[in-house]
Amino acid sequence: MADNVKVENAPKTSWFEGLKAEFGKIAWPEKEPLAKQTVAVIAVSLVLGLVITILDTFIQYGIDFLVNL
Repeated sequence: MADNVKVENAPKTSWFEGLKAEFGKIAWPEKEPLAKQTVAVIAVSLVLGLVITILDTFIQYGIDFLVNL
């Protein structure tokens, strides 16, 4: 079985110090690529929303036509 060995705990630090340390490890993107990616995400979202709206409209008209037969 396992021997009972006393393990020393790491020194206690405040949660804010740990948060600051982790925050410093973040690799922040540069402004230009971030702006380009943001514009791309917005453009794709708008186009996809438009495609879904058009498909939904055609499907709704198709269902209404079939129901009224």
